[in-house]
Amino acid sequence: MTWLLLVAFPVASALAVWSTSRAGARASTVLVVTAALTTIAATVNAALATVPPFLGGYVHADDTVRLFAPVVNVIFLGIAAYVRARIAIEPASRQSVFLSLVFLAACNLALLANHLLVMWIGLEASTFAAALMILRADASASRLASWRYLLFSSVGLGLVVLGMSCLTRSMEHAGREATLFLDAMPAAVAGPADAWRLLGVALILLGIGTKLGLAPMYMWLPEAYDEAPAPVAAMLGAVQFNVALVLLFRVVHVYRASCGELITGELVTIGLASVAVSTASIVATQNFKRLLAYASINHAGVIAIGLGLGQAASFGVLLYVLSNAFIKAILFLTAGKIEAHYGTKDTRAIAGLIKDLPYSGLFLMVGTFALLGFPPFGSFLGELLVLSALVTSGQMFVFAAFCALITISFVATGRTIFPMIWGQPKQERTWPRQRARDATHKLIFLVLLLVLGIYIPPQINALMTSVAQSLEGP
Repeated sequence: MTWLLLVAFPVASALAVWSTSRAGARASTVLVVTAALTTIAATVNAALATVPPFLGGYVHADDTVRLFAPVVNVIFLGIAAYVRARIAIEPASRQSVFLSLVFLAACNLALLANHLLVMWIGLEASTFAAALMILRADASASRLASWRYLLFSSVGLGLVVLGMSCLTRSMEHAGREATLFLDAMPAAVAGPADAWRLLGVALILLGIGTKLGLAPMYMWLPEAYDEAPAPVAAMLGAVQFNVALVLLFRVVHVYRASCGELITGELVTIGLASVAVSTASIVATQNFKRLLAYASINHAGVIAIGLGLGQAASFGVLLYVLSNAFIKAILFLTAGKIEAHYGTKDTRAIAGLIKDLPYSGLFLMVGTFALLGFPPFGSFLGELLVLSALVTSGQMFVFAAFCALITISFVATGRTIFPMIWGQPKQERTWPRQRARDATHKLIFLVLLLVLGIYIPPQINALMTSVAQSLEGP
């Protein structure tokens, strides 16, 4: 029952913030304290044994929850610390803190859910909260970005609901009781797949793919990430993305055995298409926030390919997912600092970061190395395992195309980002010194990122192995 604290803490704090007129430092302090409490609760509970379904079977805490709940909450804590550190420059409004807490509660609810529809409700609630947080009074373009985010997310989640309806129809057609409880679904879907099941799985994969920013319905993501404030972009890319991915993991776990060919074909296809469109966009863009957004699409494509292949790639996918969660948190928060400092997102107008903003320059440099899959980061090994699985599965065309596209995006990203870091400053100015303590949260992310690449503790390794095995079916 203590897992419910992950939802109870942010809900209680949200109500407290909304019922008072306090804003600014006090509201942001509530945000940090609440995130710290949920992080502690998630970490402590994750260290204990799995918890079977409770509350009528609607909530559980299996190995997937034990792996992702601490990651999601520690990243949210880092984002909250970033908001608190910048309170003098960018005061946190009561509404933004309230929506952030609702977002956290909804994401944790979706993680803990043992029912597909409850997971859907959690994702939908987090979507509404995020859409309102994307809006900025001083940026009219944020209205269109927020609307497109909400529209595409609603379409994607609508496809998921339609897919669920098809799945329950398939169960009824086979003479079994229709259920969306995750622990009961494997028994209800035993046997060969019929047309309803295949249609339902295809729609759900397409719908969740839309939420993840995968092709063909990815157009919302660059605009939303670009226009959203840095903390919100980090929430979308490093928190909500992983919650939506857990929903995809649940579906793959249940239906891999009976719909394996469909899952492999659809995920590999949309994954490769996503890598292709993102690579072309990375080459063309001169906006560093959009570049990070396109890189997110690229990474989502790699994850989809690896998840579609399964087997040996599954552990690599998990390593890649966890590494990229911390990479995106570091880079989006750093991008927010850079944009606020220079007043522009144009890469051609920024140079000499390592001199002007030493800590931001350092985090952008290290984050970019991790983004590009350099060793010793976990993204390197994860990508290597996916490439190896492509070869062993005989997908040589996909392997060749994947290698070519990754190489192009590698060169294009380095060509754009590295001059920002080491180039000659455009004009000589005296900037206020950065304080090391303001970057503590990103330093913690960096340490965790290095742990995933250098030495994974046995307990975490066992947890990742268990989750990877679950992706092959019940």
